[in-house]
Amino acid sequence: PVASAAAEESRRVVIKSPMVGTLYRAPAPEAPPFVEIGQDLDVGQVVCIIEAMKLMNEIKSEIAGRVADILIENGAPVEFGQPLFVVEPR
Repeated sequence: PVASAAAEESRRVVIKSPMVGTLYRAPAPEAPPFVEIGQDLDVGQVVCIIEAMKLMNEIKSEIAGRVADILIENGAPVEFGQPLFVVEPR
């Protein structure tokens, strides 16, 4: 069981921030988040928005899979290359 857990862990892909800015998990304050843990993702699906210099940039998944972990809070500042989401590829 330990070996299979390690193999599963090594398959995971981290979605990282492509820019510096403020991360928003939903399109509007009252709207539900783009993704939740356990949710299936498709290539090109929006996972969050990063606001940089008053521009809203949609961050899209480059892989299909399942959201394994969310590493950042809504409204938090993010750095370039900072891990945001962990995805288990399909």
